[in-house]
Amino acid sequence: MKAFTDLYLELDLSQGTKQKVSALKEYFLETPPEDAVHALAFLSGKRPSRVVKTTQLREWMAEFSGYPLWLVEECYDHAGDLAETLSLLKKPPSQIKEYSLGSMVNEILLPMQNLEDGEKKRRVFELWDSLGRHESFVFHKLLTGGFRVGVAKNLVIRGLSVAYNLPEAILAHRMAGEWPITAQFFEKLVSPEQGEEISPGQPYPFFLAHALTESEEQELRKEIKDLVFEWKWDGIRGQLIKRAGEVMIWSRGDEAVTESFPEIADSASSLPDGTVLDGEILAWKQGAPLSFFDLQRRLGRKSVGKKLLTEVPVKFIAYDLLEDEGRDMREVPLRQRRERLQNVVASPLADESFCINLSHSLDVQHWSDVQRFREQAREEQREGIMIKRLSSSYGSGRKKGAWWKWKVEPYTFDAVLLYAQKGHGRRAGVYTDYTFAVWDNDGNLVPVTKAYSGLTDADFRKVDAFIRKNTVDRFGPVRSVKPQLVFELAFEGVRESSRHKSGIAMRFPRMKRLREDKTPREVDSLRSLQKLIKK
Repeated sequence: MKAFTDLYLELDLSQGTKQKVSALKEYFLETPPEDAVHALAFLSGKRPSRVVKTTQLREWMAEFSGYPLWLVEECYDHAGDLAETLSLLKKPPSQIKEYSLGSMVNEILLPMQNLEDGEKKRRVFELWDSLGRHESFVFHKLLTGGFRVGVAKNLVIRGLSVAYNLPEAILAHRMAGEWPITAQFFEKLVSPEQGEEISPGQPYPFFLAHALTESEEQELRKEIKDLVFEWKWDGIRGQLIKRAGEVMIWSRGDEAVTESFPEIADSASSLPDGTVLDGEILAWKQGAPLSFFDLQRRLGRKSVGKKLLTEVPVKFIAYDLLEDEGRDMREVPLRQRRERLQNVVASPLADESFCINLSHSLDVQHWSDVQRFREQAREEQREGIMIKRLSSSYGSGRKKGAWWKWKVEPYTFDAVLLYAQKGHGRRAGVYTDYTFAVWDNDGNLVPVTKAYSGLTDADFRKVDAFIRKNTVDRFGPVRSVKPQLVFELAFEGVRESSRHKSGIAMRFPRMKRLREDKTPREVDSLRSLQKLIKK
């Protein structure tokens, strides 16, 4: 546990990529596989489930430490991070005990999930009395399911690549999809002798696009004949796999979603064995895509009833061929992959009976055509335009110079700040989580959305100072403030919602900028958002 704690702290405190890669390299080389595989899982996003409720932990800490519960709550409100709060408040251990990461997970955390609350409490008290402050901090992160640290999955893969002198692309492929958290898997993962044999349902790492910049746009204008243009679909990215008679559908988040989309799986049964398609899963009805809000009704379901199948049918829009008759096509230029894809997926978009369709390229002769398609994207229920270099291979992760996305401008509206709450982690102690309101038809302010991203650190500090000076009421950790500060908010979509007081729900709301030039009376109305829904 100490070695993993040291790694966590070094990753958390390091600002540069070099230092983080070096720390990962040293850890993986010096750590036995039975511990390293758990570290790999946590660092690459496979977080453990929450074992104990956070309210219970605060109550238990009050009892363990002797501090009153109100003081524990105040400390948590000030620190903004429960793991840090608990590790600071607990009494020093009577005797420090060393745990390996593997034993902490397999012998303590996993068995604890099935225990009664009283037994959980007893074991947590034992651990508090045997862990040092830093180790208990990481233990709390694992216990609450809130483990996060400042490294992305591709950086972890880079650390492994440097440690074991293996290409990042090979490691990324071996780690794609679900994998067992065992010492045997880790040894196989980093083995130079292992071939590239894969299980029937294993996906490839996804290749990602970069947002198009203004300078890149100017350069691509000159290369238009070497590019292909497609719609950027507003669904979820997926890989559709047909191998050895089995069909699997994977999301970009390495989740198997086959059961959520049985009609796509049924259509895929007619594909040739050894076929892997990259594309987008969309809610689709009567020859046109539905909204992302409709698609959300299908996500995360283990079984889909007839009613939902009828109300929200789906399609898989294929735009790349990663495997053809068992041959890995990723190094083949996109131009040839697309030609072969057209033979594999021949069904037109209008065919409602077959759920796998081809994403056709847009007819572009001049850059003005690209701009025109982008302008009409929203009316077509698209997010924008994809631009791909015809000579490009299919890479891993987000690499520049091959694929670009040129999204439509988001919807925007002005709203006034009404409530605020402190952030967590790096933003602990600063009010960064805001609730915004607009005017309803009776001239009252009604909350419409929450947002916590989009501002610079300097802007957050400015808003934090305003909140502290203009608080009119408190509700636990939430402050009600004078409705004076106006923001321009951006969002991707809006729909009716019975779960919200305003009657609407927004997709991806975020703060675009402070509007110090506007007064609260100038913010938008609920009626204007309702009109947008109808439109």
